[in-house]
Amino acid sequence: MRQIILLSLIFTGSTALAAEKPTYEKDIAPIFQKKCVSCHNAANQKGELDLSTPFGLFKGGESQTTLVSGDLDSSYLYELVHIKLMPPEGEGEPLTDEEVHTIESWITNSTPFADGTDPDSFVAASEVNQHDIQPIMLLRCTVCHGNRRQEGGLDLRTKAAMLKGGKSGPAIVLGKPEESLIIKRMAAEEMPPRDKLLPSGVKVMPGNEVEMLKRWIELGGPEVVIAPDIATVSGDPLVTEEDRQHWSFQKPVRSLVPHAESGQAYNAIDAFVLQQQKAAGLTMSAEASRAVLIRRVYFDLTGLPPNAEEVEAFVNDTDPAAYENLVERVLAMPAYGERWARYWLDAAGYADSEGKRSADPVRNSAWRYRDYVIRAFSKDLPYSEFLRQQIAGDELLDYSNAEVITQEHVDNLVATGFLRMAPDGTGSDVVNSVAERMEVVADEIDIFSSTVLGLTMKCARCHSHKYDPIPQRDYYRLMAVFQGAYDVHDWLKPTAVPSQSNGVMKNRTLSVSTPDMIAKVDAHNQVVQKDIDAEYQRLEALEAELQEAHLAKGLETLPEAIQGDVKTAFEIDGNEHDEIQRYLFEKFETLLTLDEAELGKDKAYQELKKEVDEKVKALNNQKQTVPTIRALWDRGEPSPTYIYVRGDYTQSGRLVGPGVPSVLTDGKTPFVPAELEEQAVGTGRRLALANWLVSADHPLTSRVMVNRIWSHHFGRGIVSSIDNFGKLGTLPSHPELLDWLAVEFVESGWSVKHMHRLMLMSRTYRQVSDLSEELLVADPENVLLTRMPLRRLSAEEVRDSVISVAGMLEQSRFGEPDAVNVRSDGLVTAIARDGAYRRSVYLRQRRKEMPSWLETFDLPQMNPACQTRSTSNVAQQALYLLNSEMVRELSAEFAIRIQAETRDVPAQIEKMYLAVLSRKPDATELELSSEALQQLQQQWQVYRDSLPEAERETVDAELKALTIFGHTLLNSAGFLYVD
Repeated sequence: MRQIILLSLIFTGSTALAAEKPTYEKDIAPIFQKKCVSCHNAANQKGELDLSTPFGLFKGGESQTTLVSGDLDSSYLYELVHIKLMPPEGEGEPLTDEEVHTIESWITNSTPFADGTDPDSFVAASEVNQHDIQPIMLLRCTVCHGNRRQEGGLDLRTKAAMLKGGKSGPAIVLGKPEESLIIKRMAAEEMPPRDKLLPSGVKVMPGNEVEMLKRWIELGGPEVVIAPDIATVSGDPLVTEEDRQHWSFQKPVRSLVPHAESGQAYNAIDAFVLQQQKAAGLTMSAEASRAVLIRRVYFDLTGLPPNAEEVEAFVNDTDPAAYENLVERVLAMPAYGERWARYWLDAAGYADSEGKRSADPVRNSAWRYRDYVIRAFSKDLPYSEFLRQQIAGDELLDYSNAEVITQEHVDNLVATGFLRMAPDGTGSDVVNSVAERMEVVADEIDIFSSTVLGLTMKCARCHSHKYDPIPQRDYYRLMAVFQGAYDVHDWLKPTAVPSQSNGVMKNRTLSVSTPDMIAKVDAHNQVVQKDIDAEYQRLEALEAELQEAHLAKGLETLPEAIQGDVKTAFEIDGNEHDEIQRYLFEKFETLLTLDEAELGKDKAYQELKKEVDEKVKALNNQKQTVPTIRALWDRGEPSPTYIYVRGDYTQSGRLVGPGVPSVLTDGKTPFVPAELEEQAVGTGRRLALANWLVSADHPLTSRVMVNRIWSHHFGRGIVSSIDNFGKLGTLPSHPELLDWLAVEFVESGWSVKHMHRLMLMSRTYRQVSDLSEELLVADPENVLLTRMPLRRLSAEEVRDSVISVAGMLEQSRFGEPDAVNVRSDGLVTAIARDGAYRRSVYLRQRRKEMPSWLETFDLPQMNPACQTRSTSNVAQQALYLLNSEMVRELSAEFAIRIQAETRDVPAQIEKMYLAVLSRKPDATELELSSEALQQLQQQWQVYRDSLPEAERETVDAELKALTIFGHTLLNSAGFLYVD
């Protein structure tokens, strides 16, 4: 090494080539910035070396100590630049001789700083600094000594707070770990208190962490300024421009609509589809009949069958715009919102319980998010606003300082329930650890990224994505966006603990309501209270009657001369007593007043009191409370976010700031939190995320949503992997069509109903589902859309349709979920409301008590969500429809309804076909059905005649036959599948 230095002096001639007594700020930092930091910066630390800060310089990298002040022999950095090994040949501009000598002179002169900073402080900080200690404090101590709680007046989140200390004095004494109170208390096993470990969800600090804390104190508590790893204007070394060339990471561009021959294409969708069909030598199938189309449109948009009158009217409508009018009419139905909300609720992971634990506690306010989604789809809330409300509703309007809470405030807060849907067991036990909290956050990020971005990010929690250009850093940047509300070190449990501050509860709910909502609840409760008061008045009247009798009887025992005066003293108000009356009242009060014990002996009073108590209890149960909102909201300054090495929350790595996946940006645009209203509490991070998502040039948001809509209409997405647009996802079958739809979606004002209209009005959608041998060979998977797919009804469609056909569907919407009955054998069934049933979307869907009918037909258990439902065809489904007591009862109700409308057998058959299959029977079906009904009726008549005469009136042979026939139709493939 000394020979190298000697040679350098010979070749450079003199130290005049370098600056006299160079300083870091003036001379050294510019050299590193120009020649080194492109490979050695905070974001891209080649060889684990960061040369962008003095701290990184003195800390060194994976090879050895980079720099030793005043010692050239030990400064490995100097050796590498001097012999031209760094930068590597071809990877950067080499340092000039002058620059090398400047570095030499700086090291030789003990690495001075212009501001007088002691270089030894960086050496100490490179061994241990506040970023090594802070994660330990957050993990082990701040649950009791942090943001929300500061027991003993002690805050352990920062060095300054530790020095300030609490009631017992400073927590640390710099340079003297053994004299530091925090070390003494831990050594004495007083901290953390052993009886509070479980309730606090923390563990005792292990030995290696204690030794690190001691060393930090011994070194004087070194602190370094390390900027969080965030996107900057200088580009991202971890994601290349080549990475950004993947088709889905490019902004969608509206392609020119291909030319189609006259009459072949009804709209742009058909033109794109026909183009690919023509290239394959194929064409579209014939258009389906009107009976098929109305059933298809009704089920696709509402999840319910059309009634017979609607079918007849459409089939016989001669208006050329009949189909277009049908689509518009069905889109405007309330049932549309209920049907399409269910798709989003699947993707969001909606459930009425917390999951994770066997107790599976109920989420009492989750239903308000369900209702929000239904209303949003019904009124065609722009998808852009739909996302903004769900991701950052609490930051759109300042609800905490609003003079009057509006419906918009409430809707915005309810919408954030989207980010509260992940399974969460942290409120099920006394203990909830950081590991459990991290699982909740991880599930929520998974739901968000899959549903909105169409990307699988969860593997980047432990390591950079193996296939997509998503560094582990980007996962934690996204986690930092949510940190203000989802802070694992400042956790809100699902259980309710009322607080005295601004109506906020220390759990997942907010008590925020509009004046109108409060007034409605008050008005309802006032009516109920009047009934309660009336019941108490009945009891009070009897008490008065008994008291009067008791008084009369007691007066008879007194001398006649004073009876009148005593009676007067007891009859007038005590405030009007004169001195004598007061004396008489007090003297004879015990004798002449009927006490509770005496009242209880009266049989009439006992009976009335029992009746009144029962009625009052029932009436009190009718009282309403203003429903709380299960919401997500920022709660002040969040804890810092560190990358967890290999996903282990006990191993904190680099500090990161909020950001979005770099590959979806130009890599040179910093993530800037949105500005909020004055005095608003939020961080602005989620609002910035939401605004970025709905920007017109976002590469994924519109593509992912229109692909979802397409998949629900055509059986598969243009990208069949609807939750994965990354490199392992499938390529789009019609890329130009997908981009055309994505741009059209944005330019239409993000209207979901506009996309329905485009898709349903297309010739592509109106095709028959017939599969010919030719198409089975040429387009077996229907990728080229040469026909419409045959699809089985979903779980909710099966149940709701049977109920609807039976005439037992209750039309009331919204509100708390309908209760279910859990039998001892595990069967979970719906409980009727006044003899009828609401739609399945309103059934309580507890993760561990899923309604058996729905579960049999593939209702998913949300763990954490369902992006694509599976569709099975198993024996249990046929057996359920055949043997279910509820299905049998509904079949009987169906038969009663048909019998009430007509006693003519052919007419009955026609009505049943129209109700169940949305078409009339053909001649053969009518003949066979008539014969079957006749035979069934004859069999039931024989059975009826075999009964004792007194029992025969209980059996209606015609009705029994109709019931079995209707039940058979409801078990048919024609009912279970949409053509």
